[in-house]
Amino acid sequence: MSEIDKVVLSYSGGLDTSVILKWLQETYGCEVVTYTADLGQGEELEPAREKAGSMGVREIFIDDVREEFVRDFVFPMFRCNTIYEGEYLLGTSIARPLIAKRLVDVANETNARAISHGATGKGNDQVRFELGIYALKPDVQVIAPWREWDLTSRESLLAFCERHQISVEHRQQGASPYSMDANLLHISYEGGILEDPAAAPEESMWLWSNSPEDAPDQPTYLELNYKNGDITAVDGNTMSAAEILTYLNEAGGKNGIGRGDIVENRYVGMKARGCYETPGGSIMLKAHRAIESVTLDRELAHLKDELMPRYASLIYNGYWWSPERKAMQALIDHSQQYVNGTVYLKLYKGNIIVVGRESASDSLYDGHIVTFEDDAGAYDQTDASGFIKLNALRMKIAAMKGRTF
Repeated sequence: MSEIDKVVLSYSGGLDTSVILKWLQETYGCEVVTYTADLGQGEELEPAREKAGSMGVREIFIDDVREEFVRDFVFPMFRCNTIYEGEYLLGTSIARPLIAKRLVDVANETNARAISHGATGKGNDQVRFELGIYALKPDVQVIAPWREWDLTSRESLLAFCERHQISVEHRQQGASPYSMDANLLHISYEGGILEDPAAAPEESMWLWSNSPEDAPDQPTYLELNYKNGDITAVDGNTMSAAEILTYLNEAGGKNGIGRGDIVENRYVGMKARGCYETPGGSIMLKAHRAIESVTLDRELAHLKDELMPRYASLIYNGYWWSPERKAMQALIDHSQQYVNGTVYLKLYKGNIIVVGRESASDSLYDGHIVTFEDDAGAYDQTDASGFIKLNALRMKIAAMKGRTF
């Protein structure tokens, strides 16, 4: 322990990380550097700076990484139409590799030999943080207090704060009873009554979206422009990546879009129930599949669909910085060179409805070939006879041999 003279702590200013800050100073006798990322969680971050300073921290880093988060992590993920276990849009998972990267950057900048985080020993985040940190800085030491200390309850954390005179913002009456994580892509809810998978979440829990019943009676129409698989403009207005996701979150939330209630399989082995609001991400997923439907080759589209569950698992389990994810990303990004055009959507009471899609230069849809009217020789229907016979041959032979399946 005496070999560690400086550690970078992923710091929020809340109860857990404030206890960790003091515990690191006390247990390791080291200087603590704090790092806080603004991922669009919607919270004021200056109090974290003030609290760290009051606890003797001299080097305090607070970054606005919203643009980098959406541009370099969220958008590349959605190029693969990524969804984990059929439901989860990976809002927490995709934020962790960016935080790991910045923690390593700060450690390099401050010559810190260790990095610490506040993820518990029961969750996925400890894996995600540490896999990312080790991939980017293999010689660093990671300190995970929840796996080392004997502070196993909120009461013990509060007692620690009282002994060390650490100020604690006591939970206000009516405050959310849930453990929440938010960024520009989503907000998650865990704990409380949600630990019973049979219990319905309270309507008051949801913060970003109307219920579909309370959504406006008039639909919202959106026009999304795509270039190389990424949205570049909404309703004719060119925006940055973070601005686009912010706009879609507002439009989707207003129309009751993006709620999810999931029991998922954590990487550490247990099942966990979580509720999520991902309005902008839900719109992005639907729209991206729509533009790919007219611009992407059939077999390439099917290959992407086959790869997607593996790609989703890599992100969920913390392997963003792995060689296999990078290789898959290269294939995915290559597939997007012709994914250009416009998608037209209608948002209405929890529904995302595709009302049109077009690509003037890159569409593979040919109305002259597919028409039910006279195609003027564009397609010879008699060609289908040989095609069918050749594809039926193996089944005909098996049937003649008396095989049944």
